[in-house]
Amino acid sequence: MKKVSVILTTYNSEDQLQEVLNSINNQEGRGELFEIELLVVDDCSTDNTKSILIKNNVGFQLTNYNTGGPNQGRNLALMQCSGEYICIADHDDIWFPNRIKKLLEICHLAPIVTSGYILSDDTSLKQVARVSKPKGVSGHLIYEKNETFLRKLAKSKSGQQTYLGSILFHSSLKQILFEEEFGMIDFDWVLKLFHNKASVEVCSALYLRKVESDNLSLNEQYRINDYYYSLKTISVYKHEYSAEVICAEKRINGSLGRYYYLIGNMKLSRKYLFKSTIELKTILYLITTFVGSKIVKRYFKIFG
Repeated sequence: MKKVSVILTTYNSEDQLQEVLNSINNQEGRGELFEIELLVVDDCSTDNTKSILIKNNVGFQLTNYNTGGPNQGRNLALMQCSGEYICIADHDDIWFPNRIKKLLEICHLAPIVTSGYILSDDTSLKQVARVSKPKGVSGHLIYEKNETFLRKLAKSKSGQQTYLGSILFHSSLKQILFEEEFGMIDFDWVLKLFHNKASVEVCSALYLRKVESDNLSLNEQYRINDYYYSLKTISVYKHEYSAEVICAEKRINGSLGRYYYLIGNMKLSRKYLFKSTIELKTILYLITTFVGSKIVKRYFKIFG
């Protein structure tokens, strides 16, 4: 029987934690096809998170202080987990009952398996399926060695779903740790995980990813930290993969430019958009930083 280590980091998650725990514990095939090792690390919550964990008989660790992000907790758990396969869950990810079962069905094909997911946005009250469904393919997609790595290095939005909650990976990769400089960025971890690896993707949504109105990706300091750390990360690969890195630099600047466009700081938006890929859409963004941005924001998805 396979053993799956599930790493769950928590912080002030009392509102959704019970649902998250239920979704992990009630996986189809548990005890028959696989067993679950649940490792929880709490980042010094100040609400009832710890009480809920105790009520559910879930053992957990505490970080020594509030680190402001999940990465230190993830690293603590990675160094302790003993499963053959590993999943990393956020404290607001709701797993569908067949998630682990479906991922394990094809885990023999590659050391990394991912899936699609349903994005639930509380600001728009919409749910959007993020699932790869190419024509003529059903079930799963196989990605050759470095195929996904190169797309992610170039900051391409096409290809394999690699959002952190989508991934199951073999324990031989557990030595790859998350950055703790900022404690909340995972772009470099994803690149290291997929570098020189083949991977496979289940072409269906296997969990619900909740996005709240105060989502971290809309926090300005997080965007700044992510910008500089992303540039630092891709610089490591510049000699070997120069074309992808040049493309990534432009897309990273474009992303920050669109973020400032969204929050209304048009001076900074222009600064970073000028450094991005020059295409029709970028030109239109630049023009409407002077006039017309309200209309663009109303009818188009700018960022995220």
